Amino acid sequence: MPVLNALTIDVEDWYHVCGLPGEPVVSPDTERVVPAVGRLLALLAGRGCRATFFLLGSVAERHPGLAPSIAEAGHEIASHGWSHRLVTGLSPEEFRTELRRTGDLLERQTGRRPVGFRAPQWSLCRRRTPWAFPILRDEGYRYDSSLSPLPFVGDRRGPRGPFRIDTPAGPLVEVPPLVTRTPLGNLPTGGGWGFRFFPLGLIGASVAGLNRRGMPAVLYVHPREVDPEGPRLALPPLRSFVAYGPRSDAAPRLDALLERFSFTTLDQLVDRWDTV
Repeated sequence: MPVLNALTIDVEDWYHVCGLPGEPVVSPDTERVVPAVGRLLALLAGRGCRATFFLLGSVAERHPGLAPSIAEAGHEIASHGWSHRLVTGLSPEEFRTELRRTGDLLERQTGRRPVGFRAPQWSLCRRRTPWAFPILRDEGYRYDSSLSPLPFVGDRRGPRGPFRIDTPAGPLVEVPPLVTRTPLGNLPTGGGWGFRFFPLGLIGASVAGLNRRGMPAVLYVHPREVDPEGPRLALPPLRSFVAYGPRSDAAPRLDALLERFSFTTLDQLVDRWDTV
């Protein structure tokens, strides 16, 4: 049987960029997340693939029909927190409040409480936020996908495949995103600007390499990455590139990978991994 991989979508709008002093004030008629998610849903339906959508609570509140439409299409709804603030900038109490507020809303909208979490900009850290993992488990989360094996935003020596984190509240499965190992360090080929910047052949070879070892590859995209004509915040050049990458459309290369490899939702991957 082929190894199953996971496609994940961080559901946020074009103006959700970490580290800004407060959320930008934008006009409702400039919001693009709903049609961009619609394009992703159509792409997935065309390939018969299911994915995991990490929703920001603030986006779900602003667009109350969004989470139900994703769930009705057969995809997993998971939590991306509420405010898009870095977890390293939250207190334990604020983190728990965001988790509960988002979980309560998504459960009301879809009838199912999320069991997976991803922090904005990979901002969980076993050294700086060790308190976050027992809170996640205590709040009913089964898995996290926030520890990236990359420098600057994660642990460059961290595991590239699923692993277990033991907490006083119980075990939590950690599922890192895809990276490509090179002599100079890991490359961010699994999503974001790297997914659009590096050659498709390199990304495909990285997925295939993990699969040969029996390990899943976790890809991630943002709705704005299939909306190349959407607006952009005026940011310094380097920060703009990290936030938005090249203004190319990620959909064609995503479609090529969906055709070549097998994908499922993260909760299904975690079920299989727990069984093993």
